[in-house]
Amino acid sequence: MATILERNKNIKAPKKTYAEHMEDALYREVWEDVNNEKTMRFIKKYSRHIIYAVIFVLLVASGIQIGMRTYQSNKIATAIAYETALSNIDANALAAISENTSGATADLALFQSYLLDKDEKKLEKLAESGHSRDYRDLARIHIVALRGDTMSAPQVAEYLSDLTTEDSPYYYNAMLLIAQKYLSVGEQDNANKWLDQIINDKSAPASIAGVAQTLR
Repeated sequence: MATILERNKNIKAPKKTYAEHMEDALYREVWEDVNNEKTMRFIKKYSRHIIYAVIFVLLVASGIQIGMRTYQSNKIATAIAYETALSNIDANALAAISENTSGATADLALFQSYLLDKDEKKLEKLAESGHSRDYRDLARIHIVALRGDTMSAPQVAEYLSDLTTEDSPYYYNAMLLIAQKYLSVGEQDNANKWLDQIINDKSAPASIAGVAQTLR
């Protein structure tokens, strides 16, 4: 490759003599020896620390592999237990799975356990401390369906207040329930406020919008 000197001044770089090549080779050899000596001194000085670090890395890697295998084994065991509980229609087994797992799996197991034995305490637990919002909100919808007659319309609206935001998957269902409760006590104007929100929302499901139109 042409040097800057060659490109800009059209002057060829001088060729190195045999002695200069020998000098470069000797310099490189000395430099490598010095670096090797420094490296060996470093290794001797910090050998214990290096060994500890290597052992630590190996232990961490082994721990991660063992953890992943244990996690996979637990997942498989949970799936088998879950399938067995469903096959046997065993509400208690599903409740136990809910206690020993987490996330949506625990919520689903608890909700299915409720569907089998109709124990409202399970719904209450799910509504208050479910791992996922979907199941917390679903539990509240079911609780209102069960106990709505003993609650006032403002109480129903308050209980479902967390659901009357677009973040909830049961946003439209909650508004319709509140409107129906107001209608059941003869408060058409208050009901219409909720019905209008549904009717004027272009994203509302057609089935719920249709019911709202009928009640309006």
